[in-house]
Amino acid sequence: MVKHGKHWPLVKAAIFFVAWVWGAAAAAQDACRLALALAIDVSSSVDEDEYALQKNGLAAALDASEVRDAILYGGQGYVVLAVYEWSGFGQQVLQLDWAILQSHGDINRAAVAISQMERSHDDFPTSIGPALGFGAQLLARAPFCERKVIDVSGDGVNNDRYGPREAYRHFNLAGVTVNGLVVLGDDPDVEEYYLTEVLHGSQAFMITAAGYEDFRAAMTRKLYREVSDLVVSRAISQPRANGG
Repeated sequence: MVKHGKHWPLVKAAIFFVAWVWGAAAAAQDACRLALALAIDVSSSVDEDEYALQKNGLAAALDASEVRDAILYGGQGYVVLAVYEWSGFGQQVLQLDWAILQSHGDINRAAVAISQMERSHDDFPTSIGPALGFGAQLLARAPFCERKVIDVSGDGVNNDRYGPREAYRHFNLAGVTVNGLVVLGDDPDVEEYYLTEVLHGSQAFMITAAGYEDFRAAMTRKLYREVSDLVVSRAISQPRANGG
């Protein structure tokens, strides 16, 4: 006697379909949805107190409940995070290599590592082009992810060697979004410079901080938007000279 009789083909089809759905859901959960590289300014315009506000602000932003929820529940798949510091030409230092964020424990460990960073440089100029090139090479060895983002924080315009336009021409940044966190202060041109030169990609956006005391709040807003897969109202409307 054949099990389930004449209905066995339908039963098998239903079993196969349920298994396929569960398998697809598991695969989506196991896939990486975002590789996020955070680039932190340590050029000579940033003093020690401002560096501490950046470092501790970034750790606190990652620890914020809304950012945690966005990382863990803001989309299908997990997030991977890396942090590097940048200043002059050739002065880029990786502080946190690619860390998979799939649990609260993962986020805790990343936040602690960031809070314990020791400044790599403090006496070099602002070289944004090489900072983007370093980010491109970092992303090239990241896990395969649906989205790739470089998040550049800074308080000044490029004043050493080549700038963002040259970086976009010479490094493989196709398909990479570059967002900005601009710290307002001594440089009156920095906001416009990031809008027209640094931002890259159709969904790129910029957040401003009213000085380093506002860095934590600004970084929290930006991380939330970056990792929660928001699309509406995310793009910057101003034209960008780099064509991103």
